[in-house]
Amino acid sequence: MSVFYSPDLGINPEDPFARDAEGKLVRRAYWLSLSDKSIVLAMTQGVGANIPNDQKKAHLNDIGRAHLLEDICLQEILPPEN
Repeated sequence: MSVFYSPDLGINPEDPFARDAEGKLVRRAYWLSLSDKSIVLAMTQGVGANIPNDQKKAHLNDIGRAHLLEDICLQEILPPEN
């Protein structure tokens, strides 16, 4: 089972990542109404910017936008160990 991002709904009850008790996305219409470009911006510079890549991947798969993974989940390049 995928591990989705769980926002603190006490701070922001209208968070677009909110899920119900069964793990279904509450604001699915919000995400489905966005263009690919808007989703990339939301996930890289907006509401999803601080979410770990594995949770972004699970969310993108859930909303049917897995084709955006390369644009959103940039690979980290680590320096060589000494």
